[in-house]
Amino acid sequence: MAAPASTSPLPHTSAAPAHSYAGPMVLMTTLFFLFGAVTNFNDVLMPYLKDVCQLTDLQSSLVQSAFFGAYFLMSLPAGWVLKKLGYQRGIVVGLLIMAGGALLFIPAADSRAFALFLTALAVLGAGITLLQVAANPYVSVLGPARAAAARVSIVGVANNFGGSLSPLVGGLVLFGGSVALKARLAALPLAQRLDEEAQLVKGPYMGLAVFLVILAAVFFFLVKLPEIEGIPSEGEVRGAEWKEDGQLRITRRTSALGFPHLVLGIVAIFVYVGVEVGLGSFLIRYGESQGIQQLSAFTQSLVRGLNVATNYALVLFGQHAAPIDTTAGFTKAVGAVLVSSYWFGSLVGRLVGIPLLLRFHNRALLIAVCAAAAALVLASIMSQGEAALWLIVLCGLMNSIMWPVIFPLAITGLGRFTKQGSSYLIMAIVGGALIPPLMGFIATHGGGLRMAFVVPALCYVYLLFYSLSGYRVR
Repeated sequence: MAAPASTSPLPHTSAAPAHSYAGPMVLMTTLFFLFGAVTNFNDVLMPYLKDVCQLTDLQSSLVQSAFFGAYFLMSLPAGWVLKKLGYQRGIVVGLLIMAGGALLFIPAADSRAFALFLTALAVLGAGITLLQVAANPYVSVLGPARAAAARVSIVGVANNFGGSLSPLVGGLVLFGGSVALKARLAALPLAQRLDEEAQLVKGPYMGLAVFLVILAAVFFFLVKLPEIEGIPSEGEVRGAEWKEDGQLRITRRTSALGFPHLVLGIVAIFVYVGVEVGLGSFLIRYGESQGIQQLSAFTQSLVRGLNVATNYALVLFGQHAAPIDTTAGFTKAVGAVLVSSYWFGSLVGRLVGIPLLLRFHNRALLIAVCAAAAALVLASIMSQGEAALWLIVLCGLMNSIMWPVIFPLAITGLGRFTKQGSSYLIMAIVGGALIPPLMGFIATHGGGLRMAFVVPALCYVYLLFYSLSGYRVR
């Protein structure tokens, strides 16, 4: 999950002519596609490393902790780096940091050391954090202010598309493989088989590193991004905090944290990101725990169709994976298709949500999706087989409009503390690092995966509370 760009236009200079914005906007869209793809690849990487490194559910959940923890640890240093280097060079540095993290997967795979895998993921997360902080402001200024919302929608769709595609490709590469390869691996002793399987992760991350270096070279040598002026500091903003009922309201608070609705909003963003990441992370393991021996005709058709389409795409890059066996019941490869469907639901929800948010009351829509998501998770816990899985997949559709509604509610009425409040909300993305381990702990020590999914249900209940009452400016 990548933080969407701000919808508030920033001032910019007129140094670059209007027609020059198309190229930079394409590059920004590419970056957001990359954010989604790299982030959601972790959903198939987590069960893969669980097997390769022989981990418990709790240990494997540290994949998300290492990655999303960087958002919390690197947010403030990223701002300092950008102040020193500027936005364009900051993007180059972020891409190169990501490339370094991707290359660390090579020694990690050779040694099959989980700690080194976590280090690689942390470096990747640090690079993405720097890119997020650098890229987000440009989306608002690369073109006319009246089209800012459209640009935000474009990069958001690109982010969701990348996030939907990468689990599908990752499932084929890590869990697919030819029949001959699977037969050969099955005949090997356990330690040797795990060493061989660990090598499968090298290809995707080596390819990612090469792409990142090429993209960094494009940003450094071929592109001149328009300069943007800084946002006024909080000390430069004076006057009223917000308008209510036509009258100005003055506050004497000295910090953004003095606003209860913001504090509750920080918790809301924390649990939203945590539940979104947690559901995607444990969907494959949740499927394995169901003991599904026979897939429905619908699921088999979906898996075969996406399998063929993805293989055609892989051929363009000189890759090929064997068809997924849909007669063997639920497998990790089948689970990867469901993970991709989960994130694709967010993409569909975003596309559908844009006109809905323009037509209907945003908070009413938030109440509806939070209540529906809580009901879906509870129904899944009480269900068996494929039904339990598809109920979780549908949560992706519900998640799609939560961030764009919660974030504005949380910063309403902050006045001169808006910038500070926004920073706290971005740091709350660390929920993606903490909720999955909580689910893993419960799965490992507290009654299995079914009990672990009580955590997402409670998260949605809190989001329902926030949409009903917690959002109110006091």
